[in-house]
Amino acid sequence: MWTLKDIVFFTIVSAIPVAIYFFFQFEWMVLPTLPIVLLGTAVAFNVGFKNNQAYDRSWEARKIWGGIVNSSRTVAMMTLDFISDHFTENKVGEEELKQIKKRMIYRHIAWLTALRYQLRKPKDWEHFNHHDIKKFKEKGSYLVEEHTVPIENIIKKYLDEDEMKDVLSRVNPATHLIKNQSHEIARLREKGLIDDFRHMEFNNILEEFYTLQGKSERIKNYPLPRQYASISYYFVMLFTIMAPFAMIGAFEVSDWRVWLVVPFSVLVSWVFFTMEKIGDYSENPFEGIGNDVPITSLSRTIEIDLRDMLDEKELPDPIGAKDGVVI
Repeated sequence: MWTLKDIVFFTIVSAIPVAIYFFFQFEWMVLPTLPIVLLGTAVAFNVGFKNNQAYDRSWEARKIWGGIVNSSRTVAMMTLDFISDHFTENKVGEEELKQIKKRMIYRHIAWLTALRYQLRKPKDWEHFNHHDIKKFKEKGSYLVEEHTVPIENIIKKYLDEDEMKDVLSRVNPATHLIKNQSHEIARLREKGLIDDFRHMEFNNILEEFYTLQGKSERIKNYPLPRQYASISYYFVMLFTIMAPFAMIGAFEVSDWRVWLVVPFSVLVSWVFFTMEKIGDYSENPFEGIGNDVPITSLSRTIEIDLRDMLDEKELPDPIGAKDGVVI
């Protein structure tokens, strides 16, 4: 179904020159095969290069979020184990320590929320508003929290009201949340609830989150260069239009068998155009369509793990596949 309209288009493009040749015997319209073969070779190299670059962007995005998953579990473990009143004479109650740990872990979940909302914002070069994607949106296949629920309704579960208002007033809420986390760790050091070594380890893991966030933002905000993204499409379309004229000459018949050009031309065009389309829909891994990195699902997985580490019993449900799509 993904390429059904393309197949119809290729069929029409192939049938028109074959019909003209069959009914009017215009032999002058037959193109030599060699130039089209050379063109097809050049197009294949160009499409292959674009697909490699698009796959690199997609796979790097998945590795980045794999790092976010692992580092999130690590920072939760550090929060639970490093923060204590063993290093100070001013002892604090177990309940207060528990609240501090919960606040820091919840702030991290808020960071995940802010980051994925920022990564889901549509860019001009992305596909989310294209017609074929809109149909999936109408069915609900690609609709998740970032598309339907304001960020305030989600993030308020993890932050107090004053911090939430402050964070959401910032240009980059996710960056500000990590800064808040760093400030809280500094205050814990002043109170003696962590020592110097553990303070440094916390700062190292926060630096790692800044690095992972920055890598995600680089992929989101810097598209695959347009000269590669656009010119590949034009080359494929040129090849698709010219291929039937060369295939007529390759068949070297003037009877009904010349109509065999249509299915073979459609097959060749479909292969080239589908390869181009795969690269086109893989180059932006955070926009929120079926081929993208499922950051909403990964964020929910992290939230479940972290809240389970806090020994909470009422955990959110994992986000599963809908219509065969995991977002």
